Amino acid sequence: MNERLDILAIGAHPDDVEIGMGGTLAKLASEGVSTGIVNLTKAELSSNGTVEQRQVEAENARKVLNVKKRIQLDFPDRLFTEFKQDCLESLVLLIRQFRPKVVFAPNKEDRHPDHGNCSKLVKEAVFSSGIKRYLPQSEWDAYRPNTLYFYQINGMIDAHFIVDISEYMDTKLQALSCYSTQFQMEEKSVKTPLNDGFIDRLIGRESILGNEVGVKYGEGFRSDKPLLISKII
Repeated sequence: MNERLDILAIGAHPDDVEIGMGGTLAKLASEGVSTGIVNLTKAELSSNGTVEQRQVEAENARKVLNVKKRIQLDFPDRLFTEFKQDCLESLVLLIRQFRPKVVFAPNKEDRHPDHGNCSKLVKEAVFSSGIKRYLPQSEWDAYRPNTLYFYQINGMIDAHFIVDISEYMDTKLQALSCYSTQFQMEEKSVKTPLNDGFIDRLIGRESILGNEVGVKYGEGFRSDKPLLISKII
């Protein structure tokens, strides 16, 4: 029997998903929704910290957000598109294995090329996973999630919808604090956008998004398709 997950959030590096939608994952988990994170790479080219440290940080963050499962793939940082077919097939198999109702990927427009490339791969994987004759010998049957949404990592997107994370902002920040090698400037740290006021900017962004819908903090998402609203009032 397959181990089902309701939500599968995919990122290029450990910390991408937590930055983009950590509050939403914590909120969903509190409501009994089963959530999972997939990281394509181990972020071995990051300026600070080691691969081993980053894995410990990622696992600690998973626990904070009450994410049911984290899957760590091993494609090369900044080069995973050179292994596009292998990466695509891995994602298709994971989607078929866990059969999520909703998949999340990074926003297509982002200063980091890996985030945009990850977004394109995930979109292709969501489509291909539903084709019966694609990887026909795989252990799991063809399956396509109901929905694909896109979360933001860097910058500010024109959100199609916003999730109220006011009660879970502290949880999100606690999860990000697990990544001390990335967000804290220490004696031997190399200065990067992540340890140079990034958390303060993130809090500001989530505050602005929340203000747009009349709440304290929000996380913004985009969709390639129109959103269905069942009730107006």
